[in-house]
Amino acid sequence: MAKIGDGGAPLGEIFVERPAKGKPHSGKVLAAVQAHADDIPFFCAGTIAKLIDEGYTAYLIQTTNDEKCGPTRSIGETILSNEKDIEELAKVLGFKGIFNLGYRNHLMDGESPLEIRCRLIFLFRLLKVDTVFTFNPWGHFEENPDHWVTGAAVEAAAWMAGMDKDYPEHLAAGLKPHSVRERYYWVAREGQPYNRVVDIAPWIEKKVEAICVNKTQGPGGYAGRRLKARLAAKGLRLPALDGSDEDADRAYVRLFLLEPFEKLGRLYGLDYAEAFYYIGPKDWSSEVEDYIAKNALPLK
Repeated sequence: MAKIGDGGAPLGEIFVERPAKGKPHSGKVLAAVQAHADDIPFFCAGTIAKLIDEGYTAYLIQTTNDEKCGPTRSIGETILSNEKDIEELAKVLGFKGIFNLGYRNHLMDGESPLEIRCRLIFLFRLLKVDTVFTFNPWGHFEENPDHWVTGAAVEAAAWMAGMDKDYPEHLAAGLKPHSVRERYYWVAREGQPYNRVVDIAPWIEKKVEAICVNKTQGPGGYAGRRLKARLAAKGLRLPALDGSDEDADRAYVRLFLLEPFEKLGRLYGLDYAEAFYYIGPKDWSSEVEDYIAKNALPLK
């Protein structure tokens, strides 16, 4: 698990996104669309915290009910425990709201892609989402169907939400077409491409806290206090885990789970970084105007 976020494949020229002064993103909206409670903490928590600090309003969209992700207990208890973790995650990072779509865990490839897409289009229009974070729908080596189904639905909904003939009942209800302009596809498996790295050093403690509130699935959560108790039973201690149970949990994350993000950062002169395949807005009109400026001739 310590390899989460590690092993991405750089593609083309890499853009380094650094901290911005002030609130340059005021008025903009982002949505982070995850399949499971541990996706955002590991793949993009630092970047989400950064963009919220820089002015974004953020929403969390969860596609599955996480019924199979957690320690041995009933399905109902597992779902509830994960929902509580997600609520804490939203508080830690500063999400304004949460939308749980409730699809069954590990079974999303059996769900209607049209329904998932329609629900996301509704949310993108309702919230006026400018930027999305999710799985790369074309990412290599993805074994979890919840991941690639979520990514594919987001990709389609992002542009389709801006069309005025898709789901006209939305428009009749008062919503307006609204295209998502930017996409950050996080690196979830070794070998997946990235063309942007984000400096998250100023927000690394937010990332640590986000991992720690993911108690049901781990490997953060209660890992530090459990290791501390296991060693104490043998008459041993790790000085790094001294202090309260919460201190031990945070120390465990810093010791054992941040190495991939530190390693990535070193490649680009940063202390910590997260990697994404970024797709930004394309302004075709500017290309047309540039061509006109260079090539237009007066009429004879």
